[in-house]
Amino acid sequence: MKKFNIRKVLDGLTASSSSSSAAASPPSGSRENDMIQETLQSEHFQLCKTLRHGFPYQPSSMAFDPVQKILAIGTQSGALRLFGRAGVECYCQHESGSAVIQLEFLVNEGALVSALADDSIHLWNLRQKLPAILHSLKFNRERITFCHLPFQSKWLYVGTERGNIHIVNVESFTLSGYVIMWNKAIELSSKSHPGPVVHISDNPMDEGKLLIGFECGIVVLWDLKSKKADYRYNYDEAIHSVAWHHEGKQFVCSHSDGTLTTWNVRIPAKPAQIITPHGKQPKDGKKPEPCKPILKVEYKTTRAGEPFMILCGGLSYDTVGRRACLTVMHGKSTAVLEMDYSIVDFLTLCETPYPNDFQEPYAVVVLLEKDLVVIDLAQIGYPIFENPYPLSIHESPVTCCEYYADCPAEIIPALYSVGSKQKRQGFSKKEWPVSGGNWGQGTLSFSEIIITGHADGSIKFWDASALMLQVLYKLKTAKVFEKPRSKEEKSSTDIVDEDPFAIQILSWCPESRVLCVAGVSAHVIVYRFSKQEVTTEVVQLLEVRMQCELNEVESPEGGGEQASAVSTPGTSSSPQTSLPQSHPSTSSNNSSDGLRDNVPCLKVRSSPLKQSPGYQVELLIQLVWVSGEPPQQITSLAVNSAYGLVAFGNGNGLAVVDYLQKTLLLNMSTAELYGSTDPHHRQPRSPRKARQPSAGFCDGNDASATPEERCKSPTSGSGSPCNSDEDSKHKFIDKAKISRKINMIADQKDDARDNSFSRSRSSSVTSIDRESREVVSSLYFCDSLSKRSETLAVPSLWVGTSLGGMMAITLSVPSTPEQRMQQPVGVSFCGSVVRLKGGILRMAQLDASGTFLPHVYEPWYEPNAPEEEREPPRRRRPTSLPSSQENQDCQYIVVCSEKQAKVVALPSQNCIYEHNITEASFVLRADVVTMTCGVGLACFCANGHIMTLSLPSLRPLLDVNYLPLTDMRIARTFCFSNQGQALYLTSPTEIQRITYSQETCDNLQEMLGELFTPVETPEAPNRGFFKGLFGGGAQSLDREDLFGEVTAGKASRSLAQHIPGPGGMEGMKGAASGVVGELARARIALDERGQKLGELEERTAAMMSSADSFSKHAHDIMLKYKDKKWYQL
Repeated sequence: MKKFNIRKVLDGLTASSSSSSAAASPPSGSRENDMIQETLQSEHFQLCKTLRHGFPYQPSSMAFDPVQKILAIGTQSGALRLFGRAGVECYCQHESGSAVIQLEFLVNEGALVSALADDSIHLWNLRQKLPAILHSLKFNRERITFCHLPFQSKWLYVGTERGNIHIVNVESFTLSGYVIMWNKAIELSSKSHPGPVVHISDNPMDEGKLLIGFECGIVVLWDLKSKKADYRYNYDEAIHSVAWHHEGKQFVCSHSDGTLTTWNVRIPAKPAQIITPHGKQPKDGKKPEPCKPILKVEYKTTRAGEPFMILCGGLSYDTVGRRACLTVMHGKSTAVLEMDYSIVDFLTLCETPYPNDFQEPYAVVVLLEKDLVVIDLAQIGYPIFENPYPLSIHESPVTCCEYYADCPAEIIPALYSVGSKQKRQGFSKKEWPVSGGNWGQGTLSFSEIIITGHADGSIKFWDASALMLQVLYKLKTAKVFEKPRSKEEKSSTDIVDEDPFAIQILSWCPESRVLCVAGVSAHVIVYRFSKQEVTTEVVQLLEVRMQCELNEVESPEGGGEQASAVSTPGTSSSPQTSLPQSHPSTSSNNSSDGLRDNVPCLKVRSSPLKQSPGYQVELLIQLVWVSGEPPQQITSLAVNSAYGLVAFGNGNGLAVVDYLQKTLLLNMSTAELYGSTDPHHRQPRSPRKARQPSAGFCDGNDASATPEERCKSPTSGSGSPCNSDEDSKHKFIDKAKISRKINMIADQKDDARDNSFSRSRSSSVTSIDRESREVVSSLYFCDSLSKRSETLAVPSLWVGTSLGGMMAITLSVPSTPEQRMQQPVGVSFCGSVVRLKGGILRMAQLDASGTFLPHVYEPWYEPNAPEEEREPPRRRRPTSLPSSQENQDCQYIVVCSEKQAKVVALPSQNCIYEHNITEASFVLRADVVTMTCGVGLACFCANGHIMTLSLPSLRPLLDVNYLPLTDMRIARTFCFSNQGQALYLTSPTEIQRITYSQETCDNLQEMLGELFTPVETPEAPNRGFFKGLFGGGAQSLDREDLFGEVTAGKASRSLAQHIPGPGGMEGMKGAASGVVGELARARIALDERGQKLGELEERTAAMMSSADSFSKHAHDIMLKYKDKKWYQL
């Protein structure tokens, strides 16, 4: 139970009253700020979804339009994903959220029928960029099990669990009175109920014959005109699927015992052939051993060769642990293709949409549980096609995500050039067969990059420009560590049960291409980008010992004795006075009482590391165990290329590392950062007897250094005395508790893990799992006026904590490159600047005109170039470097916490604006973003609200209740970016992109791709002269006459309920001009074709008559000259 602390309540009331009074009467320093003209207005904002990328989560069904070349995938959550050519994707959602059990395209009509597990069917209009439902039909008394829509037909057959078949008109979405009842279908062939309908299809050569498969093993060939069964086929094993030969004389059934039965239509007594593809054939002629069920079979013919029989399942039961397989039987050859995941469904892509012609299969689309594979049937070895969609987001579970809009133009080609060398080989040389649709016309003028961190330690860079997503480059951070060969070899120093290399926080500078990542095993890696391959003999390693002796925060009163132990420096000229004493770093792994000490969580690779072009390791930083206690997870991270520094913080305090000199500059607890201004009263941690300074580090590269030498501060001239910690007693931390805290979410292993929450990137967890320890939650490097006495901006580091404190540290960075590599960076503490309610999430700075000041950076240069060719580094500062005159503020700092936002003027440090963002909830993510018209603050709250505030006045501009926090994955991955863009991981496999920009919303229709494109339907197969002469070929059926209301009557009203589409009249109008209108035009075209066929028959009859006349004349001439000699002619 959470303890109630009256002092915190009083502190909050005091802060609230003081803030309200400050906001009511701003100080004089804010008067000049009143002159700042803010250009952002509420009309510049609108929230809407743009695109969803990634693999459909938990897929359940699939369909393909062979003419439009569009692929549709349905999921268990009622989602519908449509794919065309690369860059043409669409996402739709059924309101009920029920699983999609089947999909049927109205081929080349721009429409799709979906059947759901809640016994409803829906008609989707795909002729608009955002598909919408035109009609819905909800069955009340029967459960839907199978649907079939014949090619170029408007009548949909719906099979039910009771064994009945109903017929739906897809134009009006009404039921026909024509019903095939199960008892009429089987009559006396079975004494029991045949079970649900598992298959419906019409004979390819005779549309009037309907093949119905029941689960029990009975198959019925139903004559639609005479309303009776022509033949019944019985088999002892349950049926899973049925497939026709294109000539309509044979069909194949797959069964639950792993057998395939081939039946001749006119011989129902017994199967013409029974085979068990994966069964062992006994020598004595007995039946083969039963195998696993064959879930689906497809039978496709070719004009020039043997037919293809493709099936999934049917493996022998003794193949325990074998992966799912797809079997391709072609002639006498059988290929078994192993898949990485279980098979959900597969479809064979054929050259013709007509079922009564040679199919000519060329590819197989295999929908797996977590992947989509397309196999090339035309090439030897059945290679797969290279997938152009970004379906590999979940290759390893995503643990963190960052979004960068308006990036430098050269960064995407640079990443693509190194990433293209990582692509796999051996793909099919043909083009991706799902090639329908057209790209959108509108484009965005800025480039966008998404970076995802994964549970296996990999990092992926994605090009997200122009509403597309394409992988650019993949980095594997686990390469710098030794991997245990098995679970038994797992190190005892690990602090997580699984995924020890998982990425937790990302910090990236696009201009300098410096990347810094923090992992769950308390490690930080700094990377630099290079176009050249190098081999690193020894990875540069820096071990940092972070511990905190002060635990419980009792009150906002002064720190007393504990706080006075740290001196507050006056100027940056003597930075060594600000550094605390360091702990001794011993070479042993255990302290005197047998506890693990000075050992990192992961073992660094000892062999040489070959680093390909791309991101290469510059420095590895590892936090070590301290006297039996594991290192705390890293909660904040920042890197700056202009300063050559990386800073990170956790529950123990703050550390700053110089990654150029490979040294530790600063390692302090949060209390020591406050100095004498610490507002909290902290109790020493029990059972420690004496308080020791918490700063200390161990340079893993300097093994020869003595403990006394390693204790020296890198910025001090003389060594600090080392305090021994041998006599101190330590208590163990429950390892399971630590693992729970920093365990990253891995969705594919356990759904329960997805409901946990990892404290990454911010202190938002403190509102969920509040701890009394003050955590460093936010860091920001900038050139600022951190002290009241300063008149010129200097390099600084701003530090935000989980208890709302914000401190400033000034940095003295040597000016020239030579001095930078030789002289240490000076550090000076400025103490607390401002306090807010809730943990600090984001900090940024504005200039005197309210313009956002970008971070300082060093332009990228090739780090592996020879010295003579290397350009000297040039430090880039903001365009207008702030400088202050006497008593004049020229810089503003924006600070956002979980509860409120403040704008503070510098160097006076007066709070000029304040806004309470939320009272009942808390902010999960906040970012200062640049829009086309200005700069603002964007926030996402746990109650689902997305808000934007103007800067610097913090006026609310947008507040939309968008997405309640139902899943901690959303909180972990939600991020804003510039130009009104944002994203989050909506499922373990999908990224949802949204925009809060009115301009993007207005142009969204133009930017989205089109699914439907006008395409001519291929000509029907030619019946040939003799088939037309003597009969044969495909027999057509007037379904309108058979199923229409005039003949069949009306269906029972209680059987199903018709529901108009959500578009109302607009949907109906769309139907008139869209699907239904096209169906009407298609019917007219069919009539015209029938008329042409009639004229062709007349011409054929005339030709036959002429041929008969010619034959008669020829016969007469023959008789005339039959008995005459040649000389009589």
